[in-house]
Amino acid sequence: MISDQDPAVLRTLCADIAREAGSFAHDQRRLLGAGSRAAHDTKSSNVDPVTEFDRATEKLVFDRLRSERPDDSIVGEEGSNHRGTSDFEWHIDPIDGTVNFVYDLPGWCTSVAVLRDGHPVAGAIYAPVVDELYSAALGHGATINDAPITVSGATDLATALPATGFSYQLDQVRVAQADRIARILPRVRDIRRQGSAALDLAYVASGRVDAYFEEFINSWDVAAGVLLVTEAGGTVTAFDGGPLDATAPAGVIASTPELHGEFVTMFVASR
Repeated sequence: MISDQDPAVLRTLCADIAREAGSFAHDQRRLLGAGSRAAHDTKSSNVDPVTEFDRATEKLVFDRLRSERPDDSIVGEEGSNHRGTSDFEWHIDPIDGTVNFVYDLPGWCTSVAVLRDGHPVAGAIYAPVVDELYSAALGHGATINDAPITVSGATDLATALPATGFSYQLDQVRVAQADRIARILPRVRDIRRQGSAALDLAYVASGRVDAYFEEFINSWDVAAGVLLVTEAGGTVTAFDGGPLDATAPAGVIASTPELHGEFVTMFVASR
C-alpha cells in the first residue's frame, strides 16, 4: 500500500496543484490582453507588487491543500497560512515573478513544495507561458515534463553562466548587491536576471544556467527549487557554504558541485 507520506505521492500532488494554479493564473492574465499591465498593490516596498491574481491563485492552492491535506501546515506568500498538526508543511508561491506577470513578460511560475521537519521532500514548479512542469521528490530525481534532468556539469568559472535576483529593499541592500555583481561579473561568462527565483533554480536543475545566487528571499521562493537542484545532482548551501535552512533562507547558492566552492569563496570575500 502506498503511503500518503511517500515523497513520490507528494510529488504528484505538488505537480498537479502547481499545474492547476499556474494554468488558472495564465488564463486570467491572457484575458487582460498582450502587453497590458496588470493592476497591482505593493507590499514590502513600492517596487514589490502584488495583484488580485496572486491572491486568487493562492486561494486556489490553499483550498485544495486544506481539502486534500487537512492536517498539514501551509505557508503562503500572500498570507494564506495554516498551522496543522502533522510533520508536513507546504510552502507556496502562487506567482513567483510577479513583476514579470504585471508587465506581461513570460518569466513567472507557480511553485509548490512540501517540507517535513523543515526539509523539502517534494516540489513542483510550473511555468505556464511555456508549459514546462518541473518536479522532484526526495530520492527520486528531478524532471521537466516527465523527462529526467541534471545540472550542467560546468567546471570552469570563467565560462559559467549564473543567474541572480535583487532585493525589493531599496536602501543599502541593493547597493551591496550591485557591488557584489561588479566583483563577480569579470570572473564569469555573463549573468542572467530572469526575475523569478523559482525559475532560476529550475534552470540550474535542468542545466540551462550553471548557478544561482540570491539574498533576502523567502521559503516559498526556493523550497521547491532547492530540491530540484539537489535531486538533479547539484549543490545547494547558504552563502557561507553551510547548510541551507529552507524555512528561512537568508541567502542561497545553487550550482554544479564543481563550481560551488568557488562561488562560496567569492561571496564570503564580498560580504
